[in-house]
Order: sequence, then structure tokens, then C-alpha cells
Amino acid sequence: MNSPVAMTDREDALAASRREVEELRAELEETNRGVVALYAELDAQAEQLRKATELKSRFLAYMSHEFRTPISAIRSVARLLSDRVDGPLTPEQSKQVGFVDTTATELADMVDDLLDLAKIEAGRVEISPAWFEMVDLFSALRGMFRPVLHNPSTALIFEEPEGLPKLYTDDRKLSQILRNFVSNALKFTPQGEVRVSATRSGEHAVRFSVSDTGIGIAPEHHAAVFDDFSQVDSPVQKRLRGTGLGLSLSRQLATLLGGHVEVASELGKGSVFSVTLPVLVPTQDPAGPE
Repeated sequence: MNSPVAMTDREDALAASRREVEELRAELEETNRGVVALYAELDAQAEQLRKATELKSRFLAYMSHEFRTPISAIRSVARLLSDRVDGPLTPEQSKQVGFVDTTATELADMVDDLLDLAKIEAGRVEISPAWFEMVDLFSALRGMFRPVLHNPSTALIFEEPEGLPKLYTDDRKLSQILRNFVSNALKFTPQGEVRVSATRSGEHAVRFSVSDTGIGIAPEHHAAVFDDFSQVDSPVQKRLRGTGLGLSLSRQLATLLGGHVEVASELGKGSVFSVTLPVLVPTQDPAGPE
């Protein structure tokens, strides 16, 4: 038979075990309540963030549309004055009208970029892929930039794409990416050349590059050039202010097309901006290419 002392020890041990279990259960319940509260707080913050993002996108879209009408009016009046419809202008007046037209054009570009970014953030940008030849794309780009090449010291060169396959992607968005690259290169290349080329990148991708002999970008700024409203700190940059949105928009468009953007540059030795895209854009459209 067990002695009374042994039974008492076992009862004390059992009681102690039960207390430990109850304490652990209480701690677990408290922890669970904390986790539930944390998840609820995270859900609330996520909902607030979603609403804030939606409001920002709606605001940008609304303001972009509202800005277009007065900007178009300013540009139209500037063109009428430049064409001397109401009479001749003095050299100083002509210079000022040109300044107004240039500023209005830059503002119009910024509004377009803001609207595109708002659409991307709101998930309202649709991809419209189709087969096309890169020769046709380069020809269209060459025609777009011919009227704006005012600096005789800078040459814009399009290398003929050779041995490259047709692409199945959204050619308008690819054209927008390359236009941003070329515009940026021309702006910061006082003299020399801007060269556009396309090469194979592996078996299933094509790399489009825009290289220039311009001012270049210091390595510490490479990571930020594709951020929203990014401006590289340099004397030329201070004179030629851009929107700071073109490269950011290009990165997001490249992501939508299943690709990515890159920059290689050295201060004073030019830059190379590139976008690599798959030959076939990722699509869930059942009518897409086989």
C-alpha cells in the first residue's frame, strides 16, 4: 500500500501540474486574443491603405483630366502667336512665346505621365498584345522624333534590327518606354549621339537599349533613377528640369509586359538605359498565340 505521505506528494504534484496547465492555457488565450487583435489592426490598416491609394489614384486621374483643357488652350495660343497669325513678333516676343510653348508641352507630358501612373496603380491598364516587326517600331519612333531634333550637335541613330524574331507584346507600351528613354537621353546629351538598338537576350527575350554620350549618372544615383519624381543632382539637371516620372512609368510598364529595365552609366561618360522583354508577353487571353 502507498503511504499517506507518498499519496500527498502525488496529489501536490498533480495539483501543481494542473496549475501549470491552467497558467499555460491562460497565457495561450491571452496570446490568441493579442494575435486576433493584431490581425484586426493589420486588416484595418490595409483597408485604410487601399482607400488612400484609391483616393490618390482618383485624385491624380481627375486632376490630370482637368489640367488638360487649360494646357491645350495655352499651347494653341502659343502656336497662333508663333505662326504670326495676328501680326509679326519682335525677337524678344518670339523667344518668350517659345518659352511658353516649351513649358506648356512639358506640363502636358507630366499630366500624361501622372494619368498613366494613376491608371497603373488602380489596375486599370490593359495589355493589348499583337505580333509586330521591330523594323516598323523603329521606323515609327524615327518619325516621331524627327520634328523635335533641334540640336545639330546631337545625332539620333536607330540601328537596323537584324536576325530578330517578331514580338508578341503591346507595341504601344513598348514604344512609350523607348520614347521616354530617347527623350531623356536627348535632353542630357548636349553633343554626340543617342543610339537605339535591339538584340537577343537569351532564347526567349529581346533587349532594347538606348545609349548616349551625355553627362552620365554617378553610381550612387543608379538605384533611384527609376523612382517617382527622381531627379539626379547635377548642374545640367538643374537647368533641364524634367517631370521625374518618365523613367518610373517605364519601369512599371516594363513590369506589366513581363520584363524589366536597367541602367548602366558613369559620370561624364554617357548612359545606357535598356528594357528586356519576352518575345511572347505573358497573357491569360485564350485567344493569344499558340
